[in-house]
Amino acid sequence: MKTNIICRLQVEGLHWWPEASKYEPTMVYLESPHRHMFHFRVEIDVFHNDRDIEFILLKRELEGLYNDGTLELDHQSCEMMADNLADYIYGKYPGRNFTIIVSEDGENGAICTYPANDNDVIVGAVN
Repeated sequence: MKTNIICRLQVEGLHWWPEASKYEPTMVYLESPHRHMFHFRVEIDVFHNDRDIEFILLKRELEGLYNDGTLELDHQSCEMMADNLADYIYGKYPGRNFTIIVSEDGENGAICTYPANDNDVIVGAVN
């Protein structure tokens, strides 16, 4: 049997897409900072069924990354936010498959799936 835990969190933040109008002129409003509630869902492998990773503690840990400024939203797309969070997860929880879903206001977003590694593949910017 394969088991994953699920952790959900929300982070209020501003972001912007500096070159939005380059791709679609009517999207120029996205070039200015604008607020979203970013919804994160992290699904990660666990290796036994007795709190291998405690999901409440994981939620607090991940929220702390944004609260203390370790991870920031800035001008990033949902995919970029997932990659930066993946860097942290790879470092802290190696050898596990995981998926990160990031959406703007619980509507549109991205699903990013990351294969297990042994701390040798880092995808984003946080080390």
